[in-house]
Amino acid sequence: MTAEVFTPTVAVTMTPTAVKHVRKQLDKKPEAKGIRLAIKKSGCSGFKYETQWVEEAATDDKVFHIDGVDVFVKEEHLPLVNGIEIDFVTEGVNSLFQFRNPNATAECGCGESFTVA
Repeated sequence: MTAEVFTPTVAVTMTPTAVKHVRKQLDKKPEAKGIRLAIKKSGCSGFKYETQWVEEAATDDKVFHIDGVDVFVKEEHLPLVNGIEIDFVTEGVNSLFQFRNPNATAECGCGESFTVA
């Protein structure tokens, strides 16, 4: 009998609007190689998203190549963001990243933090 190695697929996607926004910002930051999607413990629901410009990849980064944009995610955060879609939206006079995470089971009322079961 032989054992089959199973490697789960992890997905991070971006909408065309988010890709366009990140590309525009990267054009202004020639030292940046991409954007990091990080997870921090915070808020009333448990976790929050943070984005940062990446100049050097860390050894524990997984890199997602999305339409010419590199999204860096630390391996430890992969279970929390698997399947996430990153969007960039304008609401009134504010523009911000919006995260659609199929793993989030709850969000706080202000939208700052989320829970993963």
